[in-house]
Amino acid sequence: MINNKIFFFFYNFAHQSIFFDRLVIFFADIFPYIVIVLAGIFLLVHHEVITSKNPFSALAQKWKEIVLVFFSGIFAWCISQVIKFLIHNPRPFLAFPNVSSLLPESGFAFPSGHATFYMALAFSIFLSHKKAGFVFIFFAFLIGIARIIAGVHFPIDILGVFILGIFIAYSMELLYNIFFKKN
Repeated sequence: MINNKIFFFFYNFAHQSIFFDRLVIFFADIFPYIVIVLAGIFLLVHHEVITSKNPFSALAQKWKEIVLVFFSGIFAWCISQVIKFLIHNPRPFLAFPNVSSLLPESGFAFPSGHATFYMALAFSIFLSHKKAGFVFIFFAFLIGIARIIAGVHFPIDILGVFILGIFIAYSMELLYNIFFKKN
């Protein structure tokens, strides 16, 4: 099966050096929190909240656009948890006895809540600011690949929900434009 071949291609990078394993753990487990902070800072700067003479007034005017990005990610994560509950796909370290995870994870693998959240967040940013969106999409891919290398997700767990994250972000943008944006 191609999913397993791709998984082992990436997973074989794990357990080769302590430095690389720590780097993978950083990108799979710690870097996601940094991405959230960077997204928040970017949105506050992009919507001129921080640079405004009256940041509270600017935030009061732009809060819907800022919340939309994070709401897209949270909503995507919630959908992924429902799908995960329905599908019950085991994690690689449970499916293969020779796989030793770099991270302590539990629960089912498909879909990846991390991948869904970060792709929805990244694509929401992309919809309003292309260049920064590409950077955040790259971050989402980096997090997803690190979680494959760490042995906690199969490639389909990541790539499949990237599509879901994009769909949810785009849907949230459409709904926002219908209900909140003034033409």
